[in-house]
Amino acid sequence: MTNEESDGPLLLDQQLCFALYAAQRAVTAAYRPLLDDLGLTYPQYLVLLVLWERGETTVKDLAAALRLDYGTVSPLLKRLEAAGLLRRERSARDERSVLVAVTGRGEELRERAGRVPGALLAATGLDEPEAVRLRQELWRLAERAGAAADRAR
Repeated sequence: MTNEESDGPLLLDQQLCFALYAAQRAVTAAYRPLLDDLGLTYPQYLVLLVLWERGETTVKDLAAALRLDYGTVSPLLKRLEAAGLLRRERSARDERSVLVAVTGRGEELRERAGRVPGALLAATGLDEPEAVRLRQELWRLAERAGAAADRAR
């Protein structure tokens, strides 16, 4: 038996996690020139997507939507606020809660950002049905992996 046959489950290219990691890095790199035109990083783009979809929201809900912790979201919000794309303020109803909303300048960026998803599909050669199928499979995997992680705790 060769090393390749005996180590099959341990080969790098056989790892699901590595395929996902490589795909995530490649997709993020494909987004980079599209987002550079908007003056945004990929994480900043994700923050704005949530705010454009939901409107004013709390930092806690924003972090949950992005599946990030507060410590990761906070610096993103500071940079977007410094760029004039969003505002943060304490909730009048609950002083512990911070509300986040896009500014007029952030809303102006929305129209230009609307071209990004189509440009990414064109850049990657995916058509809409392929993208929908792939997205559904990835969400299903995320759900199953999340459940497995919860069971392991």
